[in-house]
Amino acid sequence: MKLQLKDILLGVATAATQIEGDDRNNSWYDWAERGKVSDGSSPVLANQHYRLYRQDIDLMAQMGIQCYRFGVEWSRIQPSEGTFDEQALQHYLDEVRYMKSKGIEPMLTLHHFTNPLWFERSGGWERKDASRVFISFAEKVLQYLGEEVSLYVTVNEPNVYATNGYFYGSWPPGKKSMSAVKRVLTNMTRAHIDAYGLIHDFREKRQLKDTKVGFANHLRVFEPQNGKNPYHRVCARLMEKIFQTSLTDAMMTGRCVFPVGKTGRPVGKYYDFIGINYYTRSTVSGFKDGVKKGAPVNDLGWEIYPEGIAQLAKKLYDKYRAPVFITENGTCDAADAFRSKYIYDHLFSLTNSGVPVERYYHWTFIDNFEWAEGQSAPFGLVALDFNTQQRTIRPSGLFYSDIIKNHGVTQQAYDKYICEKQDCRTAD
Repeated sequence: MKLQLKDILLGVATAATQIEGDDRNNSWYDWAERGKVSDGSSPVLANQHYRLYRQDIDLMAQMGIQCYRFGVEWSRIQPSEGTFDEQALQHYLDEVRYMKSKGIEPMLTLHHFTNPLWFERSGGWERKDASRVFISFAEKVLQYLGEEVSLYVTVNEPNVYATNGYFYGSWPPGKKSMSAVKRVLTNMTRAHIDAYGLIHDFREKRQLKDTKVGFANHLRVFEPQNGKNPYHRVCARLMEKIFQTSLTDAMMTGRCVFPVGKTGRPVGKYYDFIGINYYTRSTVSGFKDGVKKGAPVNDLGWEIYPEGIAQLAKKLYDKYRAPVFITENGTCDAADAFRSKYIYDHLFSLTNSGVPVERYYHWTFIDNFEWAEGQSAPFGLVALDFNTQQRTIRPSGLFYSDIIKNHGVTQQAYDKYICEKQDCRTAD
């Protein structure tokens, strides 16, 4: 056995807007209609998963997928403020029951970057009552799904959402304001804390066990370009603190320091697992993102740095002492030339970290609408022809299935899916 995985459940992750299609009532559809997506595509097509979910879940079952992190589309469920679509809620209930019937355990994400247009146009996450509005939506979701689902992500990557949408202006709503970033992060922290209590109260009243609630935290390693340069070192520390460290502590404990404002919620424990979305390392020489010279990169130019996932998992586990869920990890690789090696290297790094990693959700199950990149950035274990909606399992998807089947990486699978694609003399 090349790599043994004894206690890690292996799954996949998706987001509703990126795969469902045919919803014209969300902020990312509006953003695409305004010509803000690089390849001119729109989430209105996506994967047509809303009508083809049984086909996709059947494919997951065929691949042996053990757990599935999925999202619900807020704009479908609540098309206008105060109005809920019971048919949409029933649809998601049917989807959850179908995946469970195939032996796939669901993990539900409540917010994954998109808002209903009525919420977005009324101020969105800058609204003073944003948490109240979000909780009313979450309450309705729980009425339908709360007894079927025990694992929850309240908010996905609030730092990425706030940074891209309110600082750089490259995502909706397209603002460039540090004060707006602070308002958004404060409100999302408040919403997470409130949702954490809401979900636990709902399930405890029904005597339902194994409830686990957290948030999916985008984390990266920040390293100075020149470790001997004091300016590089200071910039790296500050970027790490502002982008992730302060927010992580606020979301998990309620202790709020810049860039998160006071939430009015008590200090406490607002997590049952440590959720990590990990993709890359940032090499810092100033207050901007950078890539280490000569490092391997994926199709989007992101450094491939497997050691980072273990470094971050250990750092957070040592501080917060909870099971670690890798809620996202994957790479953009149109040719499927290095995805198998990427998966192997990151799993290898995790298994040698000494950290209790219980779940690993690969990003993503199938090529999708990848936000600002549109249809041009394939992350999927399954390839998608957007024109025909044909699904094809990639070799990396077959490799992932083999890992699940054998509870690790056999030498035969390593030779077949990795060595045939590259020089294995330096593979380890």
